[in-house]
Amino acid sequence: AHGRLDFLDLYDRNPTSSGKRTDVKELWVRFGREADPGVLPKGSGAYLKFGKISHFERQNDRHLESYGLVSTAFNRFNDMGAELGVNAGRHLYFKASATTGSPLFLRDPNALAGDNGTPEFLEPNPNPELKSGIVILYDTEVEDFNPKRNPQLSGAVGLRFADLGGRDSLDVLVFGHKRTLSDRIAKEGTFYQGDLQILRGPFNLTPLQTIHGNQKQEVGGNVWLYLGGFSLFSQYVDQKLAGLPRKGFETELAWSFDLPLVWAVDGRQLFPTIAPSVRYSKLKNDFKNHPLTTAPSFAWDWTKIDLGLRLGIVPGMDLTFEYAINDFILASGATRHNNELLSTLRFHV
Repeated sequence: AHGRLDFLDLYDRNPTSSGKRTDVKELWVRFGREADPGVLPKGSGAYLKFGKISHFERQNDRHLESYGLVSTAFNRFNDMGAELGVNAGRHLYFKASATTGSPLFLRDPNALAGDNGTPEFLEPNPNPELKSGIVILYDTEVEDFNPKRNPQLSGAVGLRFADLGGRDSLDVLVFGHKRTLSDRIAKEGTFYQGDLQILRGPFNLTPLQTIHGNQKQEVGGNVWLYLGGFSLFSQYVDQKLAGLPRKGFETELAWSFDLPLVWAVDGRQLFPTIAPSVRYSKLKNDFKNHPLTTAPSFAWDWTKIDLGLRLGIVPGMDLTFEYAINDFILASGATRHNNELLSTLRFHV
């Protein structure tokens, strides 16, 4: 069993700063053994997990505190339901799940989601605390379990290989998801509503002109590669939102290595590790906006490059510096930038 409760957490608060300040981030029970990506199980077997769980294609061993465009848009937040995994020997495996389905909403891909549709927007000259940001369509966090809503059905097949020591490994996963979008889903802290309603925009004017149907489906693939302290993660997703096509690609390279012992504090090495990282992500939207769209940036193509360095201070404490280079292409074809510097201090006891 595993549980995680977040307090405050403005970075992950959804969908606005006035959303829930206390959040059950994860809460699940698992029967059986589940192998991490790139780790060979002892043999054939199965597991069943249910509760509030992460998407099985999500990168859970990120080397940066920020998220790329693909991980933000498609699988950043946890879903609620049940997952079954089967190991057919040590190398071939299968996964399937039935979940509530994360509601479709909007957010800025930078660190803070921004305030969108908060009460300040009903006043003349609205001035929300975090501003609205430049937003993309993304799957927001599930706040409640609703068995009446059409479930999201998902499946995946994977292959994994590793050496006997477990330092070098390769894991390849192909996955797919499908669900029916709800007509509208209310979200705490905003008068905007998710799923089909966020695509229709104000007064149901259908801002995304090629919208048709109510199906949300995506297929994609992952690659995890570990070679000692070097790691590579890549993900490709091809999605259709009520007939609106978009594609995403993301890859992260990281190298973690030990530093020589120079200083020590209280018997612990000072600056024991360092891990430089670089991540490239791209989101391409093959649809156009209506002039009265909720957000023109829904249809903009994005490219994001994240450069980071994680420095271990002492065992159990590290400091991460990141610089995000955001380039997006307007409907006119002009390119704009929205860059960000982020630093994160983490410690655990």
